Amino acid sequence: MSATGEALTSTQYIQHHLTNLSVGEGFWSWHLDTLFVTLALGILFLGVFYKVGQKATTGVPGKFQCFIEMCIEFVDGTVKESFHGRNALIAPLSLTIFVMVILMNTMDLVPVDFIPEAAKAIGIDYMKVVPTTDLNTTFAMSLSIFALIIGFSIKVKGFGGFTRELTMNPFNHWVFIPFNFALEMVTLLAKPISLALRLFGNMYAGELLFILIALMPWYAQWLLSVPWAIFHILVIVLQGFIFMMLSMVYLSSACEDH
Repeated sequence: MSATGEALTSTQYIQHHLTNLSVGEGFWSWHLDTLFVTLALGILFLGVFYKVGQKATTGVPGKFQCFIEMCIEFVDGTVKESFHGRNALIAPLSLTIFVMVILMNTMDLVPVDFIPEAAKAIGIDYMKVVPTTDLNTTFAMSLSIFALIIGFSIKVKGFGGFTRELTMNPFNHWVFIPFNFALEMVTLLAKPISLALRLFGNMYAGELLFILIALMPWYAQWLLSVPWAIFHILVIVLQGFIFMMLSMVYLSSACEDH
């Protein structure tokens, strides 16, 4: 139903569920639903991990503490195998990326009408609940990684070394500087773009399928939504792992002085 009480067509229903609650215009618009959900999940992440850390025991851990420790050990082991430099930021950064991306993706498992209808009851007509189906979110995360890539490259190689890497590879001759620079810039810029678009594309497609299933009769919804939700759990975790892994690989290469 629309805000005026009129029934939505299938096209309008899909557009409604894929529209953000926004303020402002154009480039300066703010997606309030994305900001709110991301902030709420961030508080949940920090609160849960802090609480578990405060109550951690050296004896036999509880089931939830054991689960949190398994996540931390998994990420720590992956970092040790994949990151070849030495930096105290990488392990906590990787854990944050892994958990936050999974939490944001998991919002895709909430029934597509549940939160939008609850928001409509308090006068909010639009409410997207999956932050990773918003390009603003995925590009913000990938641009943060991109900034760290530049920062680590300059820190490890120096500004001159980083400049030489961009201008003297793969052909180590001054004649090829323009060609080398163009080639290296394409490679460099492809990293944040691929990070953002890969996560956005997979989650947007998954959300769209849930919306399409919601348009079907109730018996078809039960028949299709449960198997797709079970399969989508794999997608949710896999996308979190891929984003974390690629971020580590990119940062590791930035710390290698050729």
